[in-house]
Amino acid sequence: MRAVTATLPLGFAGADRPDVWPPTRAALRPARLDVGVDAIAGVGPSLRSRLAKLGLRTVRDLLEHRPRDYQRPLGETPIARLRGEEEASIAGIVRSATLRKARGRLTIFKAIVEDDSGGVTATWFNQPWLESKLVAGTHVRLRGTVRKREFNVKSYDLGDAAATADFAPVYPASEELPAPRLRALVEQALERVGDVPDAVPAAVKEREALPLRRDAFVAVHQPRSLEEAEAGRARLAFDELLVLQLGIARMVRARDDEAAPALGEPGALVARYREALPFTLTKHQERAIFELDADLVRPVPMQRLLQGDVGSGKTVVALYALLRAVENGRQGALMAPTETLAEQHFLTVESLCTELDVRCVLLTSSAATEDARAAIASGEAHIAVGTHALIQEHVQFADLAVAVVDEQHRFGVEQRKALVSGRSPHTLHMTATPIPRTLALTVYGDLAVSEIAQAPATRKPIVTAWVTAERSSDAYRRLRRHLDDGRQAYVVCPLIEESQTSVARAAEAEADRLRRGELNGYRVGLLHGRLRPADRRELMTRFNARELDVLVATTVIEVGVDVPNATIMIVQEADRFGLATLHQLRGRVGRGAEQSYCLLVSRPREELTDAAVERLEALVATTDGFELAEKDLELRGEGQLLGTRQSGLSDLKFTRLRADRRLLERARDVARRLVDHDGPLSDEVEAKFAETEVAA
Repeated sequence: MRAVTATLPLGFAGADRPDVWPPTRAALRPARLDVGVDAIAGVGPSLRSRLAKLGLRTVRDLLEHRPRDYQRPLGETPIARLRGEEEASIAGIVRSATLRKARGRLTIFKAIVEDDSGGVTATWFNQPWLESKLVAGTHVRLRGTVRKREFNVKSYDLGDAAATADFAPVYPASEELPAPRLRALVEQALERVGDVPDAVPAAVKEREALPLRRDAFVAVHQPRSLEEAEAGRARLAFDELLVLQLGIARMVRARDDEAAPALGEPGALVARYREALPFTLTKHQERAIFELDADLVRPVPMQRLLQGDVGSGKTVVALYALLRAVENGRQGALMAPTETLAEQHFLTVESLCTELDVRCVLLTSSAATEDARAAIASGEAHIAVGTHALIQEHVQFADLAVAVVDEQHRFGVEQRKALVSGRSPHTLHMTATPIPRTLALTVYGDLAVSEIAQAPATRKPIVTAWVTAERSSDAYRRLRRHLDDGRQAYVVCPLIEESQTSVARAAEAEADRLRRGELNGYRVGLLHGRLRPADRRELMTRFNARELDVLVATTVIEVGVDVPNATIMIVQEADRFGLATLHQLRGRVGRGAEQSYCLLVSRPREELTDAAVERLEALVATTDGFELAEKDLELRGEGQLLGTRQSGLSDLKFTRLRADRRLLERARDVARRLVDHDGPLSDEVEAKFAETEVAA
């Protein structure tokens, strides 16, 4: 193992750690990292269930649960000298404690803690199990802040042990499973780290100055300095990026053997299309079209990712690509993940194509006709728009040359493969969930990336405000003013349940409550995922025709709903949603030229997690989807940002792409040298890419 230096960023001091190395006898026994967490002492069914909610099911999961931060050295402050809201560390004895239930499922646990200088009330939210632990006479060490004369606890330890130890890891936790409990479980998992497999070839480890993988785990979870923690993380991140880049390199090489129809230079049809557009394309759209044309003239299948913010005009660019196929006597297909989005695309595409004498058909599970299938098979249908119904066995294309997959991360790999099965069409992947560019280059390293970061000039930025539940009446008062001015509105309910049926029932109950309460006297419709397609279309037709004032909806409206007269949205319990979902929901307003508003209603601020507060503050601060994507990357990590947990590609647990650009470049260089390598590393690549989301 090597000391930390500027030139060897992946090394760290570890050889002089008698507390860890050489490993103990227990640590040297064969690693059984894929056994369940219940192999750890003290983990029973209840704790196992709580760990599973965090995605922690095996000992390996615990070892790979990267700390989100480390506690910095912080001297203890006498209780009598606590001031302001600066973070402080205190130690004392519990004199008394009480637990009470507040509204809903909220619980508040309070303990009087005293030291030689005085006492303070320490407060925990939603940790009722503390009642049996923090009894009178218990010694505690607490870190937190003073707010309203109470000490709001962020982390704690019991007894005389140094819970506020320098550089103690702070893990992503939950209300049910606090960070100190996770820390203790990870410490037990580390006892099994002695035989962690290391698939990177020895020559690569030597050339890249990589510490041992097992040493890296110890450095991440039990560092003696922030530098050591970072060096351990970097080694583990390098492994993730190397596997990823090696898989991508093999995919790109395989694609070189495929052939696609070269579509030549743009012709008369796309020129007429440009003239028919009722607006001028933005410079970002023009640049994306230029990049598409450069791909389409080549006899190699285009694989391009088109990402743009909500309302940025991606569909216009996608239709251009489809028409390039049509003007060459071939077909195009646009596949969307939901019927709502497919129908919206069809309405947009058909209205333009009718002027160009281009025939479009819609094919979804509820709008699949023999005539549409026959037209696709014969080539009479130039463009097919639909859902996964496009890839059913009895749907055959006469000559598919361009395929567009919208919101592509919502499709399973087999669905995406089926669209191009037996063919090599040019493929354009679209997403309205902007991905930070470094992440796009990493996870979609086999795709060229085009960005539309500029919205049409006619659209005004949406004004966003955050209010807590006690002020929700103000939000509805503002909404009613818009309705009285002839505008329309959305009210979004969280209703995060396991069953779609229970969601539907809860949505109906909430719509009824609003009709009797805040929206009494207005025409209120309800949209949720259990509606029959015909009922949903009828509802949206009525809302578009202004026969309804308010649409109460679940997140089914996240994509595919475009009503320019809807100018205000209330998102109830907004703290329950992720940042990307909130941004997508907000994009349902602001579709016209009028100023639009989004009001985020949450629980009281003191009941929210720090991450929830950061999400809501970020939404208020900007409407730039790319900036929000960077923030989402910071808050959630690379592994979950794409929402493709079934793919090994998104399991970037140690990688921090905002900071790891140079590490990525090193991994890419090594991968190019190892593209023909066989061995344990190759086995890992095969396992990761067996069902990859990138392969379609």
